[in-house]
Amino acid sequence: MVVLGFIVIIFMVIIAVLAPVLPMADPTELSDELLLPPSSDHWFGTDENGRDVFSRVVWGARVSLLVATLAVLVSMVIGIVLGLTAGYFGGKVDYIITGTIDLFWTFPPFLLALAFAAALGAGLFNVILAISISYWAGFARLMRGQALSMRERQFVEASRALGAKHWRIMFTHVLPNCVAPLIVWASIGVADAITLESSLSFLGVGTKPPTPSWGWMLQSGMLHLSSAWWISTFPGVTMVFTILGFNLLGDGLRDVLDPRMKGLRR
Repeated sequence: MVVLGFIVIIFMVIIAVLAPVLPMADPTELSDELLLPPSSDHWFGTDENGRDVFSRVVWGARVSLLVATLAVLVSMVIGIVLGLTAGYFGGKVDYIITGTIDLFWTFPPFLLALAFAAALGAGLFNVILAISISYWAGFARLMRGQALSMRERQFVEASRALGAKHWRIMFTHVLPNCVAPLIVWASIGVADAITLESSLSFLGVGTKPPTPSWGWMLQSGMLHLSSAWWISTFPGVTMVFTILGFNLLGDGLRDVLDPRMKGLRR
């Protein structure tokens, strides 16, 4: 599963990175070739504005991967800092931070992201911020649980006895021993972030048109589904395979990084 997911992800990343130099039409260029079916000239056909669907799918991958990766990185940093602080120090610090985490964890990520995206307005930066706000609590809960376990280990107590400062123990002893579950959660989180970005764009509070977005293409293609199925089918299939790739990678990494999971699926 790791290999299969890795192949899918690498392929999508390469396509997204090479989008500016690939020999294809401008994804935002309008023409009079409206609603043309897939052909040798337009591999995925054209949409209701005459734009090439193939180029929009490729550039949509670039937007989705960029938004998802940055959103997960931001939420990971916030979650790690707060979760590590709460789990390591405990007491009142843990009580305050855990209460905040539980407050955000109460709401479904999609509804939380939708609320912040609607309040901030459509735009690439706002989408990244909205997804980060809705997803950091998961990293914080995971990091707190790991830190609670690690702070009682003998090597941590030995560092305290030797006079090491708290920040040094936290970031050089506790955090490195919690990397494995964070990597798994991040890989699955990218898939969730792609779904959130596409959903927000589908509802009109994501990226601004004419920026290519899989969610926006699904929304516009829905109006022509009976007569021009290719407008929404190709971005939908591409999004499914991309999300599947990240989920396979995360599921496989969990088995690889956690020996206790080996053999449970047989």
